[in-house]
Amino acid sequence: MSDKIFFPDISKVEYKGPDSKDPLSFRYYNPDEVILGKPMKEWLRFSVCFWHTFVGGGGADPFGAPTYIRDWEGDLEGIALAKRRIDVAFEFFTKLGVEFYCFHDFDVAPEGNTLEESMANLDIITDYLLEKQEETGVKLLWATQNLFSNPRYMNGGMTNPDLHVFCYAAAQIQKVMDINHKLGGTNHVFWGGREGYQSLLNTDFKTECDNMAAMYKMAVDYKKRKGYSSQFLIEPKPREPTKHQYDYDAQTTLAFLHEYDLIDHFQLNIEPNHTTLAGHEAVHDIYVASLYGKLGSIDSNTGDTLLGWDTDNFPMDLAQTTAVMAVLLEQDGFVTGGLNFDCKVRRESVEPIDLFLGHIGAMDTYAQGLRKAAEMKQDGVLKSMVAERYLSWQTDPLASKIKKGEATLEECVEYAKANGEPKKTSGKQELFEMVRNRQLYK
Repeated sequence: MSDKIFFPDISKVEYKGPDSKDPLSFRYYNPDEVILGKPMKEWLRFSVCFWHTFVGGGGADPFGAPTYIRDWEGDLEGIALAKRRIDVAFEFFTKLGVEFYCFHDFDVAPEGNTLEESMANLDIITDYLLEKQEETGVKLLWATQNLFSNPRYMNGGMTNPDLHVFCYAAAQIQKVMDINHKLGGTNHVFWGGREGYQSLLNTDFKTECDNMAAMYKMAVDYKKRKGYSSQFLIEPKPREPTKHQYDYDAQTTLAFLHEYDLIDHFQLNIEPNHTTLAGHEAVHDIYVASLYGKLGSIDSNTGDTLLGWDTDNFPMDLAQTTAVMAVLLEQDGFVTGGLNFDCKVRRESVEPIDLFLGHIGAMDTYAQGLRKAAEMKQDGVLKSMVAERYLSWQTDPLASKIKKGEATLEECVEYAKANGEPKKTSGKQELFEMVRNRQLYK
């Protein structure tokens, strides 16, 4: 265990209230404050991602080299560098006051020259992670396998046309299931970054989807045989790095799960930035997944619509976080998931303190969103306005028969004839927006 301090000028971040001028304090996130019957920390269940925060590309982008100042890395490499990053991470977690973290397998451990060497590295590093978890009380929200970075996966992992690559991916999935169980992770995420195509000319679309489903079924079987309990989650994304990815959005992914009889074994991990890439507003996939009882967890970030790619900004928009928390309040919070900050500081935010500022700002924005969503839920005005738009579906006898599947087309035709031309009824979108804004910004 390292006793070195990596953020010597930063103390544990405390709640100081909305009048605080200290940027290293919370103005709205008060973890033990009870909101609608639960402590705030239970509604929010914040998690820090390992990849952007402690590994990533060091601030590099397609147009420039790394920029971040991370003096703690020095000349370290391999296992030594991996352990150093873990020491830094757990100091960060405890000073920030988050209870969870997430990682890909080769975020935390160096990938070896052989599969056996890679697995041995993971054993060493996950032993160290377990020590740090026991020392600090920080828990693993979820782990996942990286089936997209290594050149072997340039044509996909679970959907690769080469059986050898498919089996290599299976080995990584099995290992992550084992170490996730070892570390007490409550979820296991599957993200298909290269499970898709660049061109239909050289792609057997159906075979690739069949093979991906086969991998999922083998994982379900392995989980059952081993007695593992973590919740399987799929994270949709429409494109990037491939032109088209099979888990395009929440509805596409749910359809896939139904088609392959996997719906009972998976929930979804939704990332708002991915949702906007699919052409939806940020909260859309969160809303859809929740409506169908499949919202398991959220990668809480946002994108820059002017740039158009997956920018992974910290969520600082109160309207967006309020909309997200309104959905979570309706489903009574998370069961195993949480709000994972799959975010990276901007390339120009080079100092270690910027890691704290980004997370503090996002945590405060979500906490304020929770407060606003709770006020709106208790007020009930918007919900009653929506109910009024659909009133005929609650009061007319034919509506009841339609919902029960007992109505016929003939009955609907007779209803239309008997009631004449339908009157125009305003959707009043502008009024809804006005009411929302009055509650949001009061």
